[in-house]
Amino acid sequence: MIRLKRAYLPAAPGDGRRVLVERLWPRGVTKARLHLDEWAKDAAPSPELRRWFGHDPAKWAEFRGRYVAELRAHPAAWQPLLAAARRGRVTFIYAARDPAQNSAAVLKAFLDRQLSRRD
Repeated sequence: MIRLKRAYLPAAPGDGRRVLVERLWPRGVTKARLHLDEWAKDAAPSPELRRWFGHDPAKWAEFRGRYVAELRAHPAAWQPLLAAARRGRVTFIYAARDPAQNSAAVLKAFLDRQLSRRD
């Protein structure tokens, strides 16, 4: 099972494996406060795609499609996350303000589809 949680919220025992799925470290958050098990930089959108999107809601649909294409082209970046989700609870940590329109939500949806195909 995969859950999403903003980097600025406190860690909780029920989070399971905590994975930062951002290419950049969240501003103002210390490593100690984040309580990460892993930082999956390579599973995050490319720097070019991230800059192009800029969290512009008008670009959301296009961003999702481009990011999924990047994920399909680089399965080695997300396959360990998929394996971890098969073993137990994983919480993707993200920094974006919008809880619905962010790269972690796209990654979660992509991996949820992968999980449903195998389960």
